[in-house]
Amino acid sequence: MPLIRPGGLVLDLAAGNGRHSRILIERGFAVRAVDRDTSALLTLAGPCCEVSQVDLETGAPWLLGAGYDGIVVTNYLYRPLLPAIANALAPEGILIYETFARGNERLGRPRNPDFLLCPGELLKAFAMFTVIAFEQGEVTSPRPAVIQRIAAVAGPLDRLPERPI
Repeated sequence: MPLIRPGGLVLDLAAGNGRHSRILIERGFAVRAVDRDTSALLTLAGPCCEVSQVDLETGAPWLLGAGYDGIVVTNYLYRPLLPAIANALAPEGILIYETFARGNERLGRPRNPDFLLCPGELLKAFAMFTVIAFEQGEVTSPRPAVIQRIAAVAGPLDRLPERPI
């Protein structure tokens, strides 16, 4: 998060209850929180946060715009959106993506392989970006799960403005 342009526009995709949107707003970012069910997000709506109710899985063209300084996606996977997510990031924008991976089916939900990443899948999906960090494997907190996470920048790392991490 410290690498996102200060005050920049961040897309919280499949925002759920707004946990990440709240943190981003507190840190001075402009946020667009998107989810199929926005009932938990409505309290965040205001000058720093646009709340959009969108069913991301209808097959409709990408409606969420582009030029985001950051995109945050957690605990959500709909593979057809991965190229649109990549294209929506501004040059030097930061992607933070974490979700469940194969192996999670033995620990809990989700168990459906449609919602579990294959080994290295985020690396492949965002190969056009410069990877800052990547992890995959089993975690114990907040609950036992198998996850995959990536932090990446749109463009070469040497073009990133200097910001404390």
